[in-house]
Amino acid sequence: MAQTTISARIDAEDKERFDRFCNNVGLSSSAAIYMFIKNVINEHRIPFVVREPDAVYSAKNMSVLEKSLDELNSGKVVVKTMAELEAMENG
Repeated sequence: MAQTTISARIDAEDKERFDRFCNNVGLSSSAAIYMFIKNVINEHRIPFVVREPDAVYSAKNMSVLEKSLDELNSGKVVVKTMAELEAMENG
């Protein structure tokens, strides 16, 4: 089977940490990347969850937070005790 090379640019510190991890588990970096590629091919998926880094800071959530801050700053605030909130939740 013919072989080829993949080249990727990554942060030097990330490469050091990756190399250290691979060494600690008895793999070369090349072997770990090979395993990743084979897993993707065999499973037809990325072998981990891919998601936004901090969904808390999504555009929708930021919009809600900004609206809440505007209401707070304009005095449109309702203050409730924890007991009142629990009573509302329990109906």
